Amino acid sequence: MSAVPDTAISEDTIAALATAVGGPVVVIRLSGPRALAVAGAVWRGAAPLARPPFRQMRLGQVVGAGGVLDHAALAVAMPGPHSYTGEDVVELHCHGGSFGARRILHELLRCGARLAEPGEFTRRAFLNGRLDLTQAEAVADLIDAHSDAALHLANHQLAGALGRRVSAAWEAAAGVLAEIESRLDFPEEDLDWQSGTALAARLEGVIADLTALLASRLEGQVLRDGVSLVIAGPPNVGKSSLLNAILGRDRAIVTDLPGTTRDTLEELAHIRGIPLHLVDTAGLRPSHDPIEAMGIERSFRSLRTAQVILWVFDASQPYAEQSWDPHSGRGAVILVGNKRDRLADPAALPALPATGLPVVTTCALDGSGLEALFDAIEAAVWGGPRHECSAVAVSARHAALLEESLSELLDTAARCRGEAWELAAVALRAALAGLGRITGRTHDPDLLGMIFSRFCIGK
Repeated sequence: MSAVPDTAISEDTIAALATAVGGPVVVIRLSGPRALAVAGAVWRGAAPLARPPFRQMRLGQVVGAGGVLDHAALAVAMPGPHSYTGEDVVELHCHGGSFGARRILHELLRCGARLAEPGEFTRRAFLNGRLDLTQAEAVADLIDAHSDAALHLANHQLAGALGRRVSAAWEAAAGVLAEIESRLDFPEEDLDWQSGTALAARLEGVIADLTALLASRLEGQVLRDGVSLVIAGPPNVGKSSLLNAILGRDRAIVTDLPGTTRDTLEELAHIRGIPLHLVDTAGLRPSHDPIEAMGIERSFRSLRTAQVILWVFDASQPYAEQSWDPHSGRGAVILVGNKRDRLADPAALPALPATGLPVVTTCALDGSGLEALFDAIEAAVWGGPRHECSAVAVSARHAALLEESLSELLDTAARCRGEAWELAAVALRAALAGLGRITGRTHDPDLLGMIFSRFCIGK
C-alpha cells in the first residue's frame, strides 16, 4: 500500500524514472506544483521550461552541482490541468545508462522533488479527475499485457469503455433513487410519481446490462491472469516433445529413456490469444528413486490445481490403467493420443475407458494434430467454440462489486413493487456505493493502495 496520504497528493512534486534503466534513452518524469521549477533548476536551453513553447520537445542540457550531466537532452513541459496527472508535468529525455539516469534523478531530488511511490503518477491522474478508476487499472493491464487480446482489452478499458457502462448504470439507478427519496421526503405532496412497478422496470434495464457485463468475467480472468495448463501422463509418451511442439522450440530435454523429466518445467505460451502457463510434469509411475518420486509428487500437486490438463498417452500402445483419476481435479481434461505417426490407421486408437472426455491425436515430432489440440484447448477454456474478444471484460474486483450491486438492485426492484420505499432506498444506496467503487466515485485509501501497488515507480 502506498504510504502517501490522499490529502498530501498535490502538495509534493514527485519524480521518477519512467523507463527501464539500461536502455538507449531514459525518461525522467516530474509532476506537481513545483515540477517546472525543479526541472528548470537542472535545465539549460534556449528558453526556461516555465515559458512557452509547451507540449513541444526542446533541446538543451541537463546540469548538476558538478557540471553538465547530459550535453544533448530533450525536455517537454506540460502545465496542468491539461496533462496526464492534471498537474504541471515535465519529462526529461536523456541518454540511457544506469549511472547517468540515477545521477540526474538524484539532482532533481536535491532540488526539491520527492521520489514517487509506485503508481503515484496514475494515482494523481485519478484523484485529479483525468481518469476514472477502471482507466487507471487499465494502465497496469496495458503494461502487463502479453497477447493481442489482452492489449485490445486494456486499450478499450483505458479509452473508457468499461467506465462508461458502469457510469450509465449508476446514473440510471441514481435517477430511481431520486424519485424514491422524493416520496420519502414529501409523503403528503400529490406529485406525479411513477408507480413502484414502473420504477422496478427501470431498474430491470440496469440489471440486464450489469448482468451482461458480469458475464464477461471469464474473459477478463483468462486474458489478465492466463490459464494453467498441465501436460501429464505416464513416462515416455512424448509429454516433453508435446511441450516443445506447442512452444515451437526445444525447451525440454527429450530422450527415449523413461523418466527423463524429473521436475516440473514451466513456460508461457499464447494459443489463439489465450495466455497459457504450461507445466510439463514428470511421468507418473511407481518409483523407488527418491528424486524421481519428488518430481512425481510435484506432478500430482500441479494436477490438483490445473485449469486444463492434457493427459498424454501413447496412441500406438494399448491404453494402460492409470493411477490418476481424470475427474479428481478441478481442471478440464483432454486426452491426447501422441505418436499417432506410428499408427497404420490414424483413426484406429486403442480402446479407451468411457470417460466422456474429448480425445485428440497428435504427433509431436511433425506437429500434426496440433490445430485440433488447440481447438480442444480453446473449447476447454471458453466452454464452447472459438471465442471472439469483446471490448469490455471485468476483473475479479469488478465482478465482486457487480455481484454485490446486482443483489441490492434485485432487492430494490422487489421493494419497489411492494412499495416498501424506505427499504428500497437502503438497498439502492448500497447498490450505488458498489458501482461507485468500480469507477472510483466512492473510494478509500485502502482500496487505492491495493490497486496502485500493482504499478511500478514512474507510472
